[in-house]
Amino acid sequence: MDTLMKERANMFDAKVAKARCKAYRRRILDMSQKVSALHIGGAFSCTEIVDLIYNDLMRPAVNGGHSPDTFLMSKGHGCMIQYMILVEKGILSQADLDAYCTKEGRLGVHPDYGNPGIEASTGALGHGLSMVVGMALAERGRRTGGTIYTVLSDGEIQEGSTWEAILMASSLKLSNIIAFTDNNDFQSLGRTSLTHPSFYPLADKFASFGWETVECDGHSSADLYAAVTGRKGNGPLMVVAKTTKGKGVSYMENVPIWHYRSPNKDEYKQAIAELEAQA
Repeated sequence: MDTLMKERANMFDAKVAKARCKAYRRRILDMSQKVSALHIGGAFSCTEIVDLIYNDLMRPAVNGGHSPDTFLMSKGHGCMIQYMILVEKGILSQADLDAYCTKEGRLGVHPDYGNPGIEASTGALGHGLSMVVGMALAERGRRTGGTIYTVLSDGEIQEGSTWEAILMASSLKLSNIIAFTDNNDFQSLGRTSLTHPSFYPLADKFASFGWETVECDGHSSADLYAAVTGRKGNGPLMVVAKTTKGKGVSYMENVPIWHYRSPNKDEYKQAIAELEAQA
């Protein structure tokens, strides 16, 4: 672990991270009552991952500028959690969020490049990691020391373009890439373990392509943090985060219909009650 990571490890607080994630899920549920549908299941599965990247891994902006690090949400349909964090950080406004998916607003179902805090238009799955490789190579050329973080989904890892990027990243020894797979075992409305059993074991496949690879509980901020800060090699890192689609709300967990749906009023009340009851 380098000096910077040691310093940040002393500041990491798993209880604080858990409280943040609970609040983010609550805000997404609140948002669900303003629109007919949103990608709630996939946002809940990667909440701890995206929270960790923004709040515990990416370095703060220097002198009012930008962070030397970059986050690209390759899993575009998980952007609701990204929007919530960007609003909290003042990069997007509450007005932006209130106008989500309206003709007057600028925030859509998938993130669009040009909006504050959004590094690429994603959601056409399978392209994000290729862009990350290019960004990481540029960062290395500029010698700025920036790290590129990204989150991928189970479904997009079936794309050939993703594996081309995986091969290139390790061949170029791009140690400034830290990627997370939101391994919730779903692609839209079906389990990947049933539709694509040869997909597994997933971690072994990344390792065979030359990536340093580690598996962990994707809903444990402490485990996710340890997976990153405990890295050993000088190549790209892939964290295979075992997650649950719809995590935190019993009737949403591992239920395919919650890929893209908003709860009705009674379902909303139950979800809020369940979140509030969690320690």
